[in-house]
Parts: sequence; C-alpha cells; structure tokens
Amino acid sequence: MDLSDLLRLEGVAPKDVLVLRHRPSEPELARVLPWLADQCPDLFNAYQSTQNPRAESALSNAGHLASFVVLDDGRVVFAGLYRNAGWSPMDQKTFCALDTHKELARFGMTGFAEAEESKTFKCFDLRLTETFAEWKGRLVIDWPPPPIAWYRWANRNTFAVRAILEESALNPPMPDWRELDLGWDELGVLPARWRSALAQWRGIYQIYDASDGMRYVGAAYGGENILGRWLNYAASGHGDNLLLKARDPRHFRFSILERVSPDMMPDDVIHLEGTWKQRLHTRDPAAGLNSN
Repeated sequence: MDLSDLLRLEGVAPKDVLVLRHRPSEPELARVLPWLADQCPDLFNAYQSTQNPRAESALSNAGHLASFVVLDDGRVVFAGLYRNAGWSPMDQKTFCALDTHKELARFGMTGFAEAEESKTFKCFDLRLTETFAEWKGRLVIDWPPPPIAWYRWANRNTFAVRAILEESALNPPMPDWRELDLGWDELGVLPARWRSALAQWRGIYQIYDASDGMRYVGAAYGGENILGRWLNYAASGHGDNLLLKARDPRHFRFSILERVSPDMMPDDVIHLEGTWKQRLHTRDPAAGLNSN
C-alpha cells in the first residue's frame, strides 16, 4: 500500500499533492516539533507556512500538502493533509513580528538568512482537512531516497505505508521521571500523556540555571502537583520566587529529584524538600537560589 493509493481512495489526486517531511535543523525545535503538531496546531502550521525558494515554488503549484514529521528514531509520521488556499506576500520584518514566529523563535527557529532579509516571500494559507484525521500521528511511511530531498510530489514517488500505529507517535508515553530534563520553553507544549502523568505526580523538583549553574529546589503537592507548579513557571518564568525573578527563564532546566506518595502529608513533603536544599546547598547564596 502506497500513500498515493490512500489519497485516491479519498478522492484526492496524487498529482496535486506535495509531500513534505519536516526535520528542523535546530535541535530544540526538532525535539518539540512533534509535540507542536499534536498540541499546538497553529504553531505547527505557522512553521510550515513559509518555505525556502525551491519548496516555495513547488508548493505554489500544489492543491494539497501532505505533512509529515521525522521522529528521533527516524520514523516519518503523518501530521495532517492540508488544502493550499493560496498565499500572501510577506517580508522578513513582518514575519518576525508575528506572535507565532516569536513563539517558534523561543525554540531556536532562525527564520531566513541575513541575505534574504530584504526579500519578499510567500506565506501560504494552509488549511487542515479532515482527510486521514484519524491517522494523525499513527500513519508511518517510508521516505524514498535520497533523504536530503525533503519535499516530493506524491504521484512521482513511492511512499510505502510502513505501519498504522495503535496510538499516536506525536503523543509519546511519559519517560521515566528520572530521565526528565526539560527546558523552560518546553513546559507549555508537553505531550498530553506527559501532562497527565505530571498532574498525578508530586515530589521534589529542581530548577537548574544553565547560565551559571545555580540551582533552586521546590516541592509540589496538593491539588497542583508537579504539572501545576511547572505550568506556573511556564506562564510567569519565576513562580513568584524572589531569587528567580531577576533571572532569564530561557536558561532554566527542570527535573524531578524525588517522587513521593500521593497521600504524603504536606508537612512531610516540606521536610523532605528541606533535606534536598541542605544536601544541594541551595540556601547558600553562592551556590543556590532558595531564600529560605
């Protein structure tokens, strides 16, 4: 079974479909792009709405865009079939002023090269269709060689269907809590399954400032749990912690030091928090960011 076969079954002509494989060169953006495709469709669509000149030319002649994302393990996963409703001219200054671009820039998206700053480019109006909506994150295809060619016409290439997964690969399972090491920018776009787990977990967490190695230790319990606390930081950057307010949250890394029982009494959690502050010396102004 080939992607073109699936398109024909839905009444979509493969000759009108440009197939795009997204794999950003920026490491942080590459990490979160699958999450954006799942959780933040507007940001994901803003990312793909502008292309380099060669892809721009191809997309100008396409009626539809079949959008795929490359995962860390190399799998090419379906993100949606979009109808191309046209384009509008845009310059670099206008592009950079868009809220969506500012959000993407937080994940390292560089936009256009300095040599292209004075040029006008096309911003495409891509509208997500319901075609194959149930296969978002589940349809996996083989990308024909050479891999460097990241956009192809559906009718001129063979995109073999490798698998249709039971669950969306764009919404991966939560890793072991000991492996979590999240940037501040990532907190607001976490996969839904990660959010669900963090909403149930309580314990002691650490904020590490990568700019100078300073650390903050905090506790999460009660109705907020870890997700609630971390979303507070995502929104404010400091969570009302005095010594964090003067710092740039873009340098913050979040991890869990210890998980505790969901019925542990608040006083016991606070006591445990204190032992971590003591062991990591985070009350020491020369080493940490805890004021108490």
